[in-house]
Amino acid sequence: MNEVIILGIESSCDDTSVAVIKGNKILSNIAANQEIHNEYGGVVPELASRAHQLNIVPTIEKTISEAKILQKDISAIGFTSGPGLLGSLLVGTSFAKSLAMSLNVPLIEVNHLQAHILAHFIEDANPQPPKFPFLCLTVSGGHTMIVLVNDYFDMKILGKTIDDAAGEAFDKIGKILNLDYPAGAIIDKLAKNGNENAFKFSKPKVADYDYSFSGIKTSVLYFIQKETKKNPNFIKENLNDLAASVQKTIVDVLMEKLEKAAKELKINEIAISGGVSANSKLREAMMQNHEKLGWNIFIPKFEYTTDNAAMIAMTAKLKFDRKEFSDLQVKARARVEGV
Repeated sequence: MNEVIILGIESSCDDTSVAVIKGNKILSNIAANQEIHNEYGGVVPELASRAHQLNIVPTIEKTISEAKILQKDISAIGFTSGPGLLGSLLVGTSFAKSLAMSLNVPLIEVNHLQAHILAHFIEDANPQPPKFPFLCLTVSGGHTMIVLVNDYFDMKILGKTIDDAAGEAFDKIGKILNLDYPAGAIIDKLAKNGNENAFKFSKPKVADYDYSFSGIKTSVLYFIQKETKKNPNFIKENLNDLAASVQKTIVDVLMEKLEKAAKELKINEIAISGGVSANSKLREAMMQNHEKLGWNIFIPKFEYTTDNAAMIAMTAKLKFDRKEFSDLQVKARARVEGV
């Protein structure tokens, strides 16, 4: 019996990504980025959906070619049905339906948030995948949550942000600091040459395992307004220290709740996922807790942290094994409850 080959399509935001997986091994994983949003300091939904329409066919063709397979080898089509930008999701959903119908193969809808977590089971994502149950801190531009993962599709959100996501906070603070969008990676780079204890910013107090990041953004804004009145060059003269201090504050908040959950639930299998999991300070904090608290930590390869089709293909493969297929009436959903 031939091994299952699945083509995954990810179009939840501004990247058109396509991947091919054979078993648990990624054969190709390609993304077409949309540089146009940099001019606007954030993703413009209408422009994103138009760009997906332009990018999806050439990206699929290139991915299939790089995987060295033929269309007839594909066993199923997996696609992101939500959550995300509705216009962007509609492009991926419509194309996935058409392709599955033309190839006469099953169609498999994938929850974008589940996929971030299940990326850990891609063959080359980790030397060893996490064991159930494990905790996963999922951190991105749109989502920040701690998830208890009992099995591949048995997940429970323990806590989530009540306002801004961590990635969103990085971008908004980046705007205050006159940095380009997206600001997360720029702040990370600047922070390497800064003193993370130079400035103190307030940390919100939120009950249980929930998060809040809008207060940190406001704290930075008021601080910058006060200091630039005294010295108009304050940001420029202290940029590295500001970046390092902001990054430390956000990572400290993330880790405090994760440590609380791990201790109270007595779980030491701890994973991170999502775009912000590429942050070097967050990865360093995870490594420190590996040594200090005895955590078994799982940090995915960089290419599986941001929105990517490899994680969609992996999740679709796990659903294929369970024969969990979708019909052609399936719809894109901007919001999805739970994971």
